[in-house]
Amino acid sequence: MEIISIIIISYLLGSIPFGFLLTKIFLKKDIRKIGSGNTGATNALRTGNKIIGYSTLTLDILKAVIPILYVKFYFPEYIFISSLLVFLGHVFPVWLKFKGGKGVATYIGILFCINIYLGISFGIVWLIIFFIFQYSSLSSLIGSISVPIINFLIFNDSVVFFFIIMFVLIFYTHRENIKRLLNRTESKTKIY
Repeated sequence: MEIISIIIISYLLGSIPFGFLLTKIFLKKDIRKIGSGNTGATNALRTGNKIIGYSTLTLDILKAVIPILYVKFYFPEYIFISSLLVFLGHVFPVWLKFKGGKGVATYIGILFCINIYLGISFGIVWLIIFFIFQYSSLSSLIGSISVPIINFLIFNDSVVFFFIIMFVLIFYTHRENIKRLLNRTESKTKIY
């Protein structure tokens, strides 16, 4: 019974569309009609309001951290199920006809809960790639592929498969960005 509760609660908390809610409440805009049309932090930055963008980033991270830390302490055997469901909730929120964000901020929260060193590693790789190329999507893709590699080389444990699955999901959510990157039509992101 507890596994069912963890699945439902993790998904529902992950599916809270903070980018959509914040832009609707404070800017009276529908984020789905701005930029890429998704509800994540990068697109929230495209509203031109940095406070909305960074608030979305923070809340999208926290909506992963809160349920996953709870599960980690009380039901550690279900941490990867909870992590996956939080992520899927963000990408496919029931409230918005299953069209959400790309999952990177939520993934950051997941990483810090599972292994803080992997979270830090992702952040360092993301920042290096971003400051060189200025593409949030490219930084997210390279950051996500770096996690299973770093996990395998340093920690050498069986959870590397979980991180490979997460990379595949992030690759999937960025498929349009990948096309634009290959065609050199992807727009650069200003984070400051």
